[in-house]
Amino acid sequence: MIMYPSLRMTSALKLGTGALRELRIHLCQKSPASAGVRQFIENDYVQLKKANKNFPILIRECSGILPRIWARYEYGVELSVPLEDVSREKVSSIIAQLEKKGAVKL
Repeated sequence: MIMYPSLRMTSALKLGTGALRELRIHLCQKSPASAGVRQFIENDYVQLKKANKNFPILIRECSGILPRIWARYEYGVELSVPLEDVSREKVSSIIAQLEKKGAVKL
C-alpha cells in the first residue's frame, strides 16, 4: 500500500486566487539545509502543479545556496522566506501562507 501523507495539503491548495502571481523555489541539489525542500519537490510538487496548471511555480537549483522561496504578488511586490532546514510539510504550510499573503510563521 502506498501512502501519500501530504497529498491532501497540496492537492487542495489553489494558487493564484488572490494577489499571488508566481512562486520561485531556490535550493541546493546536495546540501542538508535543502533536504526538506528536495523532499517537497520529489513528493508534492507534481500534485501541486496539477492543481495549478496555469500558475507559474519555478524551481531553481544552484550549488551551495541556502534554500528560499520567493512569492511575487501583483504590482511587482515580492516576499521571500528562508527554507533552511525546513521539513517537507512546513514547505507546504509556507506556500499556503504565502497564498494568503499573511505573516509567515516559521
